[in-house]
Amino acid sequence: MMTPLYKYGFFGEEFSLLVAFALGLGFGFFLERAGFGSARKLAAQFYLYDMSVFKVMFTAIVTAMLGVTYLGWIGVLDLDLVYLVPTHLGPQIVGGLVLGVGFVVGGYCPGTSVAALATGRIDAMVYALGIFAGTFVYAEVYPAIKGFVNSDPMGQVTLPEVFGLPWGLVVFAVVMIAVVGFWGATKIERWAGSRS
Repeated sequence: MMTPLYKYGFFGEEFSLLVAFALGLGFGFFLERAGFGSARKLAAQFYLYDMSVFKVMFTAIVTAMLGVTYLGWIGVLDLDLVYLVPTHLGPQIVGGLVLGVGFVVGGYCPGTSVAALATGRIDAMVYALGIFAGTFVYAEVYPAIKGFVNSDPMGQVTLPEVFGLPWGLVVFAVVMIAVVGFWGATKIERWAGSRS
């Protein structure tokens, strides 16, 4: 969010740390206000009776996607200058599965665990310690798994490039998937609620 402003010299390194701190506080505050500082609320996603996490995350993805798309189309944002994390398909699928299992078992993702930790939740403290321990172990074993981590390189790719489809069509498809997903999530919540 602040990267373009910092990168182009609108403010210095010291002020960028203040901006990052303020953004982090705001993000954590809104996570907590939405109830995402509670492992029970987050775990409810996997029991299908509260799909708030799915709805909020998909809303964020679609909002960001539409914002970037429209800003690019009207010439405010040069999409060629937007940094994309290089894709390594196999390793990123494994990483996503590890994160997902941790989410199900612990009831938090890294961001929500920090928000919950700030409110004094003991389970979040244990989860955060697990993140730090896992990061340390990963750093220690990295030399042995470096080949796998860097396997399946696809470069900086986007969905339109992968599927060979126009950008606008992919954006429209994602929006339609979100609409159907929200409808389906509401149906699932009602179904799961009626069974409890």
